[in-house]
Amino acid sequence: QVQLVESGGGLVQAGGSLRLSCAASRSIFSINTMGWYRQAPGKQRELVARITSGGDTFYADSAKGRFTISRDNAKNTVYLQMNSLKPEDTAVYYCNAFHRIDYWGQGTQVTVSS
Repeated sequence: QVQLVESGGGLVQAGGSLRLSCAASRSIFSINTMGWYRQAPGKQRELVARITSGGDTFYADSAKGRFTISRDNAKNTVYLQMNSLKPEDTAVYYCNAFHRIDYWGQGTQVTVSS
């Protein structure tokens, strides 16, 4: 079992930055993959970025060049640094951990005003 708690969301103007954090209830050292997903109103949940236990990263096209995912195993925390935010980045952002099954956080709202 892994409990995930996101934080760092909020309201920001277009062009601004936010850093999301996802704190896990246990060591993430051995968790295969951790990632960030988002869901905008009326849309399906979509992958934003993920990072493996080995540090390999993957980004959705919409996130490439603007977002950076990282993990701090010592703090059991995964981060998503989001720069150059756009109104279309507005969504609820969810932390995900995949370790045999998927675990999800409760989500944090990110709103980007134009």
